[in-house]
Amino acid sequence: MKRKFDFVTETLEKIKTRNLYRKLQDNRVHGPYIIFKKKKLINLCSNDYLGLGSGKISNMQLQSSSRLVAGNDFSFSILEKKLATHKSQESALIFPTGYMANLGSIPMLAQKGDLILSDELNHASIIDACKLSDAKISVYKHNDTEDLTKKIRQKADRKLIITEGIFSMNGDFADLKEISEIADKNDATLVLDDAHGDFVAGRDGKGSAEQSGVSKKIDVYVSSLSKGLGAFGGYVASSDKIIDLTVNTSRPFIYTSALPSFLLDLALKRFSSKRERHRKKLWNNVKRMQKGLESIGYDFNSSSQIIPIIIGDEKKTLEFGKYLFDKGIFAQPIRYPTVALGTARIRISITGLLTQEHIERSLDVFASAGKKFGIL
Repeated sequence: MKRKFDFVTETLEKIKTRNLYRKLQDNRVHGPYIIFKKKKLINLCSNDYLGLGSGKISNMQLQSSSRLVAGNDFSFSILEKKLATHKSQESALIFPTGYMANLGSIPMLAQKGDLILSDELNHASIIDACKLSDAKISVYKHNDTEDLTKKIRQKADRKLIITEGIFSMNGDFADLKEISEIADKNDATLVLDDAHGDFVAGRDGKGSAEQSGVSKKIDVYVSSLSKGLGAFGGYVASSDKIIDLTVNTSRPFIYTSALPSFLLDLALKRFSSKRERHRKKLWNNVKRMQKGLESIGYDFNSSSQIIPIIIGDEKKTLEFGKYLFDKGIFAQPIRYPTVALGTARIRISITGLLTQEHIERSLDVFASAGKKFGIL
């Protein structure tokens, strides 16, 4: 008989053999840089897209109860009204994280006898939330509306389509115009996780649905306060009745502690800041980096601030990432299970904090790395 923790050692060895082992590294973020010990690198891994996340937090006050018990600071109502208006919805509800927002809404919306249609590249939080529901799950090919049209014909009491707005590992936009038409034709609920599009894409940063001209066709939004807004937390925005149902039946909402009030105040401050000038700078940086990478010879299918350089082999991707690190560029290798085996990549994240000099320096390093590793 094996000893009770032999499986731990065996599993870790398998992970290491497949070049999939991960280890936390101590660092400190400082503006557009990230510092490891005494080494300062240009940070191409941040999700603080507009660069609003810098600065100190003061007047910290903590809540230790769920919002339904003793944690509903008045700041929640103020921020939730702003978020609902931001997404052209009746109401909004804040969760501790975007991950929790998915876990707290999708299982409530999809019940036994229902059918969930989920994009194959949806975020892990969506996948986990779907599994928590009693509904049948049908995964359609990435952004493939023909496959979605075929699979939505299955019989079910109700049907839900769930997609990201900007896909976190590919950087491409969902075909929301076509997807919303399919939802209309089949009387399906359309749920959009807009974590990477919110405050970044569309008019005034209203998100990927607004950019696609279909914001009024989204039934339920799930999003993040931690990325484009540079604060912390997640939220759901929908009709009054859906939010009311969430408050009354969502276990991840009912049985978890509220966000502390200082984080709500931070989000309100970021929401009311001059975000548009930061957003314009971000998109200028995105265009500059994309054009530069294309001129070098890199091929990618992204029109957003997330640019994947797909290498494929996990070991080569790790070596590629180490080369970048040694040259002063921090862009993390992304491997299984975050992406499929054999599709390892370097994920570049552009922010408004980067200067033209940062981008030009990064492009020089990517050019030399591409030649060294036979990518170009």
